[in-house]
Amino acid sequence: MSGRGEGSKMQKKSKSRSSKAGLQFPVARIHRLLKKGNYAERVGTGAPVYLASVIEYLTAEILELAGNAARDNKKSRIINRHLQLAIRNDEELNKLLSTVTIAQGGVMPNIQAVLLPKKTDKK
Repeated sequence: MSGRGEGSKMQKKSKSRSSKAGLQFPVARIHRLLKKGNYAERVGTGAPVYLASVIEYLTAEILELAGNAARDNKKSRIINRHLQLAIRNDEELNKLLSTVTIAQGGVMPNIQAVLLPKKTDKK
């Protein structure tokens, strides 16, 4: 026989928690790290899903802005400078990552107004 008789049950293919939640970031790994990190005595099942979705959203937001910065500079790859420009030009991301130093990111272009040449009217 083919093994599909009345007595046998079909094995269901296991599905990861990330795919159940529709995420790219690993829910199981985040759950393991939350438990290992001693942040709390117990970690619920929804906490790593929520944290993974928040981290994925922030990553997508930063990558989108950095991709725009790379396109503005006519480059096809995102480098550290593009990440720096993306984060520092966005008010909320700048506030969130204000204490972060990005290696090889450089500084924001800024010229003080007093250093600019004065405009003169010639008539």
